[in-house]
Amino acid sequence: MSISVTKRSEDYAKWYTDVVLKAEMAEYGPVKGTMIIRPYGYAIWERIRDIADNFFKETGHVNAYFPMFIPESYMKREAEHVEGFAPECAIVTIGGGKPLEEPLYIRPTSETIIWASYKKWIRSYRDLPILINQWANIVRWEMRTRLFLRTTEFLWQEGHTAHATAAEAEEEAMRILEIYRQISEDYLAMPVLVGRKTESQKFAGAVHTYAIEAMMGDKKALQAGTSHYLGQNFAKAFDVTFLNKSNQLEYVYATSWGVSTRLIGGLIMAHGDDKGLILPPRVAPYQVVIVPIWKSDAEKSQINELVSKLTAGLKSEQIRFHYDHREQETPGWKFNQYEMKGVPIRLEVGPKDVAKNQVVLVRRDPTNDESAGRKQFIPADNAPAIIKNMLEEIQTNLFQRAHDFRDKNTLNAENYDQFKELIEAGSFIRVFWAGNGADEARIQEETKATIRVIPFEQKEKGTCFYTGKPADQIVIFARAY
Repeated sequence: MSISVTKRSEDYAKWYTDVVLKAEMAEYGPVKGTMIIRPYGYAIWERIRDIADNFFKETGHVNAYFPMFIPESYMKREAEHVEGFAPECAIVTIGGGKPLEEPLYIRPTSETIIWASYKKWIRSYRDLPILINQWANIVRWEMRTRLFLRTTEFLWQEGHTAHATAAEAEEEAMRILEIYRQISEDYLAMPVLVGRKTESQKFAGAVHTYAIEAMMGDKKALQAGTSHYLGQNFAKAFDVTFLNKSNQLEYVYATSWGVSTRLIGGLIMAHGDDKGLILPPRVAPYQVVIVPIWKSDAEKSQINELVSKLTAGLKSEQIRFHYDHREQETPGWKFNQYEMKGVPIRLEVGPKDVAKNQVVLVRRDPTNDESAGRKQFIPADNAPAIIKNMLEEIQTNLFQRAHDFRDKNTLNAENYDQFKELIEAGSFIRVFWAGNGADEARIQEETKATIRVIPFEQKEKGTCFYTGKPADQIVIFARAY
């Protein structure tokens, strides 16, 4: 199999698929729209999952699991919710060889089945808050699919919380949004815009939807995570009430929130290049790969002895590494493979390096001094400490590169004609906005661009680029995945 990929400048979509397949992250499943997540791709998901799970538990959340089969009657209790998901739902009508008395929806999201349980669990304010998260798979029958970004089945976490007051629920939705920002920026090195969705873009059944939006390498937007303030909508649909401190019955306030394996797609597009994937060290399955180069058993023995000391040092620094001593593949083939897989640092060790008690280090990330891909010779004894510091440099470098790229490609539009030109060329468009849902729909129909986010901080006033009306709100438009 060739390790090379299509150039991003030639065909970005083909480049993306090439990277996913040739970096051995995922492949197509037997059912259209499904994917098989291969061990390397799943290892990245495990890193993201564990990071997120730690954040959730630190803020008082606990994990649970609910069934993937949801009775049709549950789905229909929240009309706006079921209408929003109806086109994407998969429904089971036969079980055990017999028609089912009631059709079962395969989980497109779990609000309905979870709130049916909350009705049994909640009696008074003493039972609140409930802070539950679920790690699960989801089925949404997508018409246009792409590995990791939009598949018929995917993995995610979904949080579902119940609160005694609207203020507590709003605070929870914002707390989770901040966690998502930290995961994206501090771990995935993927800068995001944080804010609220418009009415037409919000989650079905939510009062408000908050989101983080990232710019990909082709200047399109990716919705990387969402947190929803649900108000009392689901509590009313499932008649979930509680006795408040005044001994009065009141409907519960709720949130839901989630991120998915789509983050892996964002990771690829935010950092990858024509050689393949580039992984931020904090989510890389292994941060260092060691490739030996020998021609005889004597050289092999000497190299293994040096590597043994080296790996002991890497372990002491808690650096994740992989020693690839396979003999059926050439060192050159391995170099290409690990460039494709985006391993942050490659170490080469040959007989001459043993003689000099050194290793050869190659960084995967591009740097301003163009040192990426160039060989650096470092003392073997000092290698673990040098590598630990370099991994932090790489993490910072990747975030800054992505941040600079987004800033460079976030442009202002004064009128609709200018807006259309900029959108066609590709970018985030920052504009004053005083339009309504119908205006937003017309712009989407004509340009395929949507309002990705309404940033929280709003300090400027101006004239709406589309309606010409006075505007005190700035929004970000972009084409999106």
